[in-house]
Amino acid sequence: MYSDSVIGFSTPATDWNEALPIGNGRLGGMIFGKPYTELIQLNEDSVWYGGFRDRNNPSALTNLPEIRRLIFEGRIKEAEKLCALALTGTPPEMRHYEPLANLYIDFDGPSTPVTEYERKLDISNAVASVSMVKDSIRYRREYIASYPHGVIAVYITSDKPGSVSFHTTLARNNATWDYAPFDEQVYRHPDYDSFTDCVKAVDGDTQIITATLGGKGAVSLCCGLKIVLPGEGELKQIGSTVLVSNADSALILLTADTTFRKANPAESVLSRLSDVSRLTWQQIKEEHIRDYVNLYSRVSLKLGSGNVAAAQAETLTAGEEVTKVSGDGDFPEVRYFNFGRYLLISSSREGSLPANLQGIWNKDFKPMWDSKYTININLEMNYWPAEVCNLSECHTPLFELIERMKPNGRETADKMYGCRGFMAHHNTDIWGDCAPQDMCLSSTYWVMGAAWLCLHIMEHYRYTGDEEFLRLEYPTMKEAAEFILDYLVEDGEYLVTCPTLSPENEYVLQNGEHGVICKGAAMDNQIIRELFTACIDAYGILYEESDEFTETLKKTLNRIAPVKVTKDGRIAEWNGEERETDPGHRHISHLFALHPGTQITRNNPELMEAASKTIMKRLENGGGHTGWSRAWIINMWARLGNGEEAYANLKALLTKSTLPNLLDNHPPFQIDGNFGGCAGIAEMLLQSHDGEVNLLPALPKEWPDGEVRGLCARGFVTVDMRWNEMKLKGASIKALRDTEITVRYEAEVYRLKLKAGEKWDY
Repeated sequence: MYSDSVIGFSTPATDWNEALPIGNGRLGGMIFGKPYTELIQLNEDSVWYGGFRDRNNPSALTNLPEIRRLIFEGRIKEAEKLCALALTGTPPEMRHYEPLANLYIDFDGPSTPVTEYERKLDISNAVASVSMVKDSIRYRREYIASYPHGVIAVYITSDKPGSVSFHTTLARNNATWDYAPFDEQVYRHPDYDSFTDCVKAVDGDTQIITATLGGKGAVSLCCGLKIVLPGEGELKQIGSTVLVSNADSALILLTADTTFRKANPAESVLSRLSDVSRLTWQQIKEEHIRDYVNLYSRVSLKLGSGNVAAAQAETLTAGEEVTKVSGDGDFPEVRYFNFGRYLLISSSREGSLPANLQGIWNKDFKPMWDSKYTININLEMNYWPAEVCNLSECHTPLFELIERMKPNGRETADKMYGCRGFMAHHNTDIWGDCAPQDMCLSSTYWVMGAAWLCLHIMEHYRYTGDEEFLRLEYPTMKEAAEFILDYLVEDGEYLVTCPTLSPENEYVLQNGEHGVICKGAAMDNQIIRELFTACIDAYGILYEESDEFTETLKKTLNRIAPVKVTKDGRIAEWNGEERETDPGHRHISHLFALHPGTQITRNNPELMEAASKTIMKRLENGGGHTGWSRAWIINMWARLGNGEEAYANLKALLTKSTLPNLLDNHPPFQIDGNFGGCAGIAEMLLQSHDGEVNLLPALPKEWPDGEVRGLCARGFVTVDMRWNEMKLKGASIKALRDTEITVRYEAEVYRLKLKAGEKWDY
């Protein structure tokens, strides 16, 4: 029934996990498609509780030497107790993300039966729709989140003139439970507006709500809607509600602002609504589609054809939930890949905040993990598809967040650790808070967050060749490296981070107790190698020479422990032969060097074999049980060139960790799995991390035929490919800038020198 570009249902959403997401980077909506009382749950990316706080622990610096001494003496439990007291933020928690509001559209009339119901999201043009027949009249609603105009727009029509009648309500609390027609509700919208300061209708066609979020320094918000009747009909307001009667059609325009960006959000909201209301629905929709398609259409993926595709679709849709959104005769993996690109475009645009743990789509006033930015894998994973999927612009909000973090990260580096540069722990928030989050031994006391984030700067350059960007951002990378230089301590022949941990795992001490805090965890060493190398490379690109700082980095690299293999043939996670307490742990941090790092490649087969054993041990003990963890494993198997294992884990992601609306299930919903899975599919088809562009490096036998266009590779090129019966039949590589690259397909190697715009065909 549906193509690989459509997510569809034949019923309204019964809960949030079946609602359809729309977004323009800043504004998000979840479409429920209720027939009588429609619900659109709304978000705005800067609606966060509270303002910035200096949470740096004043006891950290004086206790740091003692913590280090205890760790070096093997007195881990004592060190952990002191960490909990001296290295925890004061208070421990950062700020959290909140919903914007709920929009209810209460349609007139009784609860007569509805037939021919269809609710769908077309991810090829970012238009959601609901269609149904009620009382012999066909009603249709279309929903978009327009980036060019900064609004969410809902267009309501019917095939009988004068039959569109409803009233709207904007409210701010958890969604109501009664979606019967308004006239049949006895207790209407119970406790539906607890978090609003003001709600009112103005000018006969407009409704606004305002609210001041809790906590010192919090932002204030305004959310407003305006209704336009393109044809016949009546508009009026009663109380705080706008009513539509006997209209041919109706256009609802909704927008919001906060004091995070605007001094007067209400003035901004009313002005934007007024400006956009001068346009027709068709004009708004066409410009929205044109803007979106400019990004989305850069990449296309086709897998198989005819009966082969249908057979594969059947094998991947055994789970009841996935069956609901699977089409006939197509590959669910293609839809999942397309949906990942859709979500990135919809949650991360220039001028917006970066996609958080839930992108922008969050229904809870105190969401799980605060729906903030977790930077020991999750935020970074959100942006794995950005460059390879030709969406570099969508990467921009992440770089802006890093810049916002820098002043706070300098304070934390200095006050807590006595170090230069800037740093962050395993979380940050809208304000760029860099102090430790939580009082959790297995995650809080980790200092590599800024270092990992800064690797995205070099990745952006490696794909785009944008030297101006690199020149602007190199000082940020340098500051992250400066912190590490100062934080390292002597440990025999090596320099190590201390204290640190391996997120978010534990190991067994010699006395049988469990330990978390350690020195020189493998992941830290691997991130340090990537960051220092990136700084050295960047300086050489910009200035074609070295300087005192980069020479220091080179010398220090010689004293960072290499990737180690344990006696049982796996990659070591800690400094020695420590045994993990949870062999199936969701984090596989010590394989950072494999992915997203670049230190474990085919050039060191012993490490490749050890990495493979490491993943298998995790999976044999229940690993990959969260959506994002499974997505990471897909990327790792792809890097190992094992297409069958990558495919098996992609299948598991779809059937075990995907909600009915295709959003990722941690559980609960977390968007990183969507982005990681999308990137994993690209990684199976194209790799460029090892100094060469590798075509079809992890193609599974389940994809014998296919075509992909528009993927990007490091070295400033785009790549088109087609294959048949597991063999590459054609490829076209186009240079974005002057470049020299090596291209590999199986045993074939080609060294190319291309001018900007020049193409090479295989």
